Amino acid sequence: MEENQIKELSNKEISRRNFLEWMGVGSVGGFVAGMGAFSYSPLRKQFLDKPVVGTKEIGEIKKLTVTCISETSWFDNATLMGDIGDMGGLLVNQWTYAWPPAGKPNNPAGDLHPENAGGFAALLDIELLDGDRKFILLDTGWNLDWTEKRFKECGIDKMLKNGDIDCLFVSHEHFDHFWGLPVSMKYKNDIDLYIGGDYYDEGLQYIKDSGFRGKLYQTQSKKYHDFPIMDKSGKQIPGVAGYYFPVGIICRVFGEESLFFNVKDHGIVQVTGCCHQGILQMAEVCKSTFRGGDKPYGVYGGLHISPFEDWDPRYDDLVYGLEAYGFKKIGCNHCTGKLCAHKFVEAGYPIVTGSATNGSTCADYLGNGDTITFG
Repeated sequence: MEENQIKELSNKEISRRNFLEWMGVGSVGGFVAGMGAFSYSPLRKQFLDKPVVGTKEIGEIKKLTVTCISETSWFDNATLMGDIGDMGGLLVNQWTYAWPPAGKPNNPAGDLHPENAGGFAALLDIELLDGDRKFILLDTGWNLDWTEKRFKECGIDKMLKNGDIDCLFVSHEHFDHFWGLPVSMKYKNDIDLYIGGDYYDEGLQYIKDSGFRGKLYQTQSKKYHDFPIMDKSGKQIPGVAGYYFPVGIICRVFGEESLFFNVKDHGIVQVTGCCHQGILQMAEVCKSTFRGGDKPYGVYGGLHISPFEDWDPRYDDLVYGLEAYGFKKIGCNHCTGKLCAHKFVEAGYPIVTGSATNGSTCADYLGNGDTITFG
């Protein structure tokens, strides 16, 4: 990426105050809920918005196969949380943490518990209606050695080198999804790259320092919106859409983008990195944006419910609330948390379980090297 491109993108820096304000995005006021008995009368309906049904056509695909390259973002929760606590808490700028890799903006050391760093990445294999196939690399890990190890074990290194992968789609700026970027660049530095619209100066500099020389697609800033995904020839991939959620996230990260796939004769599959926007909000966006979104088919990724294996009784509402959307196939892992995945299984949800191998330790969700097919 050219120097002037970096400078232009860097002008979108978000202040700490704005970030804290945006941390409240997505919350719903309790005005109607606080109206007492009136809330239970038929009169309440005149004050409620009518449900919006999506009309956007994105086309269809025949099949989507997801390979979990790595869901092991870190190996020990206590070590990770200890590092975060020592650095000042969840709202401290992640770029000031002495986490690997070395040579990052503002922090060249990268020597704080490198053995605990892993990363998140997945390969999305899209079969079009005409039989053609497109590939998206979702996220690019964290620890460089771990990321390269998993890339080689899954054949991602060869696919990148051969130009088989159409684009790299980074869900958000977090360390475990983004800091392994130099590994992808080692094999294909001119690959098209999709990032959110609100990256900080450090993140944009890291892209440049990693050797990126491809086309950068950056979403609009601070706006909920869908956007097309292009293949390596510059043509829009039918049946696929990206969506940007401008939400505040821990470690001074802002915004997450996810993917929607419309599988013929089945419905829409939601694919996410961490889903900081919330799985229920993502399902609602699907319903109100895309034609057929009111009949979701499947979901894959981290659902960010109990990422540190803690459990608040309020999380049960998310577990039970998911049932209303009628997903036919669920592939969760990473920041969903083992406790949550087990609750999904106990609730009888259509969970695709895993092998608990290659570094993954939970069979209640899809682990490293496991696959799930939609369609």
